[in-house]
Amino acid sequence: MTDLTLGRVSADRDRLLALLQEYGVYLGVVVLFLVNTVFTPHFLSTENFRTQAVQVAPVLIVALGMALAIGSEGVDLAVGSVMALSTSLLSLYLGYGPGIAVLIALVGGAVVGVANGSLIAFVGVQPIVATLALMVAGRGLALVLLPQLKDVHDPAMAELGSGDVLGVPYVVLIAAALALLVGFVVRRTTFGRSLLAIGDSRPAARLAGLPVRRVLILVYVCSGVLAAVAGVLATARLTASDPSSLGNLMELSAITAVVVGGTPLSGGRIRIGGTVAGAVLIQLLTTTLIKHDLPPSWTQIAQAVVIVLAVYAARERGKR
Repeated sequence: MTDLTLGRVSADRDRLLALLQEYGVYLGVVVLFLVNTVFTPHFLSTENFRTQAVQVAPVLIVALGMALAIGSEGVDLAVGSVMALSTSLLSLYLGYGPGIAVLIALVGGAVVGVANGSLIAFVGVQPIVATLALMVAGRGLALVLLPQLKDVHDPAMAELGSGDVLGVPYVVLIAAALALLVGFVVRRTTFGRSLLAIGDSRPAARLAGLPVRRVLILVYVCSGVLAAVAGVLATARLTASDPSSLGNLMELSAITAVVVGGTPLSGGRIRIGGTVAGAVLIQLLTTTLIKHDLPPSWTQIAQAVVIVLAVYAARERGKR
């Protein structure tokens, strides 16, 4: 094989990797949609689409915060525990009114975010270590506050979890609104541009005079609040607070949605549209496996494989 032929093969491989990284998540969504259309009974029904949309909403909301953390060259492993903490706080303070209880739950997520951001920005702890510590502590605190499952009986929360506008559930509308908001923040605000600059090169961002520590803390506060929102919505939908199981392995789903959506783990770039598609891909993957009688544990294995493939494609492309 001549050098010219080898060069063309290499260029074609680069283009294929680039296309897979850029559009692979959308292709995956289309393929899984077609597979389920053909092989899954009652897949093309309004009720099924509503169920799928409601189930994907919490994953998407958490993934939006995860995208901010990964865009800053970090990660937030505490998101699942923040969901558990938010459901405990919501249940404990619901007697003061749903508005106050939801506010306290969101403040709880923000406090965890401040702790994560401070450890990373001021103490210099690696994001994976800092958020791992808060992941363990947050779940423990949630169980201390609410040791066991508790039913949530509140008309406003029930309406939030099951109500809709013209057939579109509130939780889906909230997830869509948050995706648009985060996309606007990333693309159109000084905070978003500073976040991406820090993710691209933290030393260069410091030399440019950017408030690195303040931005990092805000990143993790946003991630914590978004995870708390997901926890509140999940509690409203389930009409129960269960801090022992709510949010379990949510960090894996969020990271999968973000990475498969085209946001590199090396930071400096965030793709909100890809993250939305990544969350939908995970939901369709889960539906495909469960509807065809495979154990739920296979979903975790499938997500791990998808992450490895996405990271491999990004790494191979980066070598060129």
